[in-house]
Amino acid sequence: MQKPVLMWLRQDLRLSDHPALCAAAAKGPIIPLFILDDETPGDWRWGGASLWWLHHSLAKFQIKVPLVLKRGRADDVLRDALKKTNAASLHFTRDYAPWSGALEQRVKSICDDLTVECHRHGGFLLHEPESIRNGLGEPYKVYTPFSRACFGKGEPRAAKPAPQMDFAKHDLKSEQLADWNLLPITPDWAQGLRDHWQPGEAGAQNLLHQFIDEGLSNYAEGRDRPDKAFTSRLSPHLHWGEISPHQIWQTTRSAMARAEGALDGNGEKFLKEILWREFSYHLLHHWPDFPNQPFKKEFVDFPWAHDEAALAKWQKGETGFPIVDAGMRELWHTGLMHNRVRMIVASFLIKDLLIPWQEGERWFWDTLVDADIASNAASWQWVAGSGADASPYYRIFNPVLQGQRFDPDGAYVKRWVPELSSVPPEYIHCPWDMPVPPPNYPKPMVDHAAARDRALLAFKSLKKETL
Repeated sequence: MQKPVLMWLRQDLRLSDHPALCAAAAKGPIIPLFILDDETPGDWRWGGASLWWLHHSLAKFQIKVPLVLKRGRADDVLRDALKKTNAASLHFTRDYAPWSGALEQRVKSICDDLTVECHRHGGFLLHEPESIRNGLGEPYKVYTPFSRACFGKGEPRAAKPAPQMDFAKHDLKSEQLADWNLLPITPDWAQGLRDHWQPGEAGAQNLLHQFIDEGLSNYAEGRDRPDKAFTSRLSPHLHWGEISPHQIWQTTRSAMARAEGALDGNGEKFLKEILWREFSYHLLHHWPDFPNQPFKKEFVDFPWAHDEAALAKWQKGETGFPIVDAGMRELWHTGLMHNRVRMIVASFLIKDLLIPWQEGERWFWDTLVDADIASNAASWQWVAGSGADASPYYRIFNPVLQGQRFDPDGAYVKRWVPELSSVPPEYIHCPWDMPVPPPNYPKPMVDHAAARDRALLAFKSLKKETL
């Protein structure tokens, strides 16, 4: 009787273009296993929005395969499963969180002890972090040469179809997804997420093709407009592995080829955003403390303010700056925020309020459906000026001018801040300038010009201290 193959699923909840699953299926009958690992470090356990997505992604995946669900320490669960099933081999997709390398090494040791073949596969990234090096053989610290190096490696491998699978009979008892209580207890929040998302592999493919058909031709310029639907919204599907970066890359390249050059500028811009995700994981792999500590060490001593009341106003979207409040309310309602607005709200928290970027990163971790440890950290540190290849600290977004430029008619603001729905476009980003300001909208919590001066003074004092 042929021994089964244990397929440990992680953030790779798809069937197509799945190197680990293809390799496992080629070895023999498989046992698909997903583990809700209780040993993830406390600060980095999945937040509420992520757990909502995970529940629905697993529910969709269970329709396709007889998935075994287990909760506990991943290495303990795997040891027990390997013993009970007498599996010949274990296959899984590599993870890049700071603690995952040690976990994967423990799993390898377990397999060695049990004389089980252990196979770790790629598939979450286009390029493994060790494979992209500069001329000195060192990791990159600047995005542009990193992206050039990625393009210089040639086209990534082609995406592969789902494998033919046989499923092994076994005695492992699966836990019930409903018993994990992953869904939020706030019904109205869950409804907002349901209204905007279709977790799962089919939802990812639908969204990709919708973007290619409707958004790609306007991407280069339109991606900065939160009032327009020109972004892909694929980030949560990528994060949960419901679609691979190879599939997105190949589909985009195919669309560019069909357009015979008409999409080249927009397509290249979009592919560079895929490479920003790659760069974020490159940084995380080589500097594992990246999510917690500033990459530029002089920022360790930055004179941050610690103002819980101000942080709460920012979190609730009650700052008095319409574009900031719209973004924060969009985040709470949908689990996502437009990328341009993410930069605006991050700049406001860090530079207008002088609140540490880690506080914003933490809030995003809990509320984003695409809460990705590498991209989240890289983006927050970019705005803070403390990251690799970061925007200079003295680049401080004016929320009024940003709103006027990227939401000129106020359509985005009016969607998420309904108390401003009757404000004329010329006042929508500065309602306090109206002869009679809206009575049910808060006044600005800070004077932006004064806050900007305070932020620059804090940065100047830091530079003096670290010289």
